[in-house]
Amino acid sequence: MSPMSKVRNYLSLIKFSHTIFALPFALIGFILAITSIHEPYNKLSGLGKMLLCMVFARSAAMAFNRYLDRRFDALNPRTAVREIPAGVIKPSHALAFTILNCVLFVITTWFINEACFYLSFVALFVILFYSFTKRFTALCHLVLGVGLSLSPIGAYLSVTGKFDLLPILFSFMVLTWVSGFDIIYALQDEAFDRSQKLHSIPAALGVKNALLVSTLLHVISGAIVIAAGVYGHDHFNWIYWIGAAFYICALTYQHLLVKPTDLSKINIAFANTNGIASVVFAALTILSILLK
Repeated sequence: MSPMSKVRNYLSLIKFSHTIFALPFALIGFILAITSIHEPYNKLSGLGKMLLCMVFARSAAMAFNRYLDRRFDALNPRTAVREIPAGVIKPSHALAFTILNCVLFVITTWFINEACFYLSFVALFVILFYSFTKRFTALCHLVLGVGLSLSPIGAYLSVTGKFDLLPILFSFMVLTWVSGFDIIYALQDEAFDRSQKLHSIPAALGVKNALLVSTLLHVISGAIVIAAGVYGHDHFNWIYWIGAAFYICALTYQHLLVKPTDLSKINIAFANTNGIASVVFAALTILSILLK
């Protein structure tokens, strides 16, 4: 196997394209931070280290999830083609890849600041712990949301070394957004999860009620977007509200796509709609901050 083929296999293992869900919000946290400090700061170096942390943390989380779920993935027709059950990547290699990325993540935080270094162990615990949760709680979607919600807070901390309410609001926005769309994604495996005694909101409540929970979470996410805009009015101009409107419309649209009687458009709602929503909202929010 050529080196490029191996790289492609590992990028597929960690679903590198799904970085689009968390990275835009990390960039919001980073831009908020660099526009709020007054002391000299090497923006390019800081951005590079923040991006490395994002890549290492997410790679570790995804590889560990695939490693831990390899037996279930092999039994599920939808996931049997994944790299580990298909025999493309050995389980031991996936575990080694996880450990390597965890080590690189912690080392990178050491070169950022003390707060990020000490909190890196907490972050790793959260993102790796998620992989166990489907075995004992239907709230696994919320744990995934917490993992991705660390991105705006972490990016802000990487610059300032301290917490602030506005990036925390964006983190709660991400938490409810990710939890909501992960419930939609999990609808595909409702029957399989029940057969394997795995826990999820769809397996616990059924399709219709799971969609109601997802809708509630996305209503809360939309409300937080509005609250963040009101609270952070000193940081934003009118462009932010265009992004907020687009984000809320995108959330609404995905719930129009997926219905209890028609789950055929789950992948469109999950990947396309949410990916576009995150990129457009983040781009307009960052533009709003820079032009304020």
